[in-house]
Amino acid sequence: MIPEFYEIPAKDIMDKGVWDLPLLEKDASIDRVLSILTVDDHVWIVESKGCRKLVGIITEHDILNIFSPTKKVSYFGLPDKRSLHYETFEKAEQIMSGNPVRCEPDEDVEDALNKMVRHRIRRIPVVKNDEIIGEITLHQLIGKFCAFIKTSTQK
Repeated sequence: MIPEFYEIPAKDIMDKGVWDLPLLEKDASIDRVLSILTVDDHVWIVESKGCRKLVGIITEHDILNIFSPTKKVSYFGLPDKRSLHYETFEKAEQIMSGNPVRCEPDEDVEDALNKMVRHRIRRIPVVKNDEIIGEITLHQLIGKFCAFIKTSTQK
């Protein structure tokens, strides 16, 4: 049963509601980022308004690292975004993690899961021609697997 589930293409598992994805343009204000993070646990960062070219992601964990009062500013080399303070940021691109791990619509669930495990992430964008067309989250995978088991046992 699990091997059959692994073979399902990402496009058949992903959340197809692109309009419902947490998307912001890279020049969005930090206030807008934080506003979205009060509802969602992440926000995908795209090149510009009206464009879905994926350039980054901001998660609750990124914000936790920024807010952490124990982080110190690095005086050697380039500063780490986690060592700076919230007041120094103005735009989403300044705090996003760039070039997020992604999968293509025709990759199968096994490939997506392997990437999620290898990179220790709970969500992966489904991207076609560098544009986000959906996402796969761990919660979705659990729900889809439960549904898959039910339909497989009813046959």
